[in-house]
Amino acid sequence: MGKRVLVVDDEKLIVKGIRFSLEQDDMRVDCAYDGEEALKLVRENEYDMILLDIMLPKIEGFEVCRQIREYSDVPIIMLTAKGEDMDKILGLEYGADDYITKPFNILEVKARIKAIMRRVGRKTAGSGSGRVIQKGSMKIDCESRRVFVGEKEVNLTAKEFDLLELLAMNPNKVYSRENLLNIVWGYEYPGDARTVDVHIRRLREKIEQHPSDPKYVYTKWGVGYYFRG
Repeated sequence: MGKRVLVVDDEKLIVKGIRFSLEQDDMRVDCAYDGEEALKLVRENEYDMILLDIMLPKIEGFEVCRQIREYSDVPIIMLTAKGEDMDKILGLEYGADDYITKPFNILEVKARIKAIMRRVGRKTAGSGSGRVIQKGSMKIDCESRRVFVGEKEVNLTAKEFDLLELLAMNPNKVYSRENLLNIVWGYEYPGDARTVDVHIRRLREKIEQHPSDPKYVYTKWGVGYYFRG
């Protein structure tokens, strides 16, 4: 069975074009034209990928992304007509995995989708190690991709978990922002080092009792980040 993708955009011609192109690659495509409809579909169905426009009727794309991230780590690519860097970073801060600026080439969209699906597939295939990392009151279950601090489960996005798992499996090894960007997001990712900073900050807010004085994920000033072993 082909991968299932949800396309969310209020411009019906764009949706029609994306749908036609993805179906040529044997993907199953559902469509939504506003934020409310998108959230309803995501709650009722399992998707392998969501293409999500920012400027949507009823509920804007950022809020849709935020709500989805409360219960799902499905890969999300934001579609934006705006080219400002902060808009892109803001989209990632809400939990998106990637962004594409309009007008876009459909071949680029398909390439990004396939790149993310390959990475997700590799992680799924390699997740059978059953490894559990315990550090203080935090437990990282690499197989189920779940994190617990004390008795409470912490809901991380896919990228936040990927960052934490990489750092925790290589304790005391300092990774530069560029290394993390290349390893976690992939060499083809067009973002910059600020993307890493945003995700590290959000990760700390979720796993650290005092994010400004972390005991798990440390900053090596002028170099990058590491997990204290």
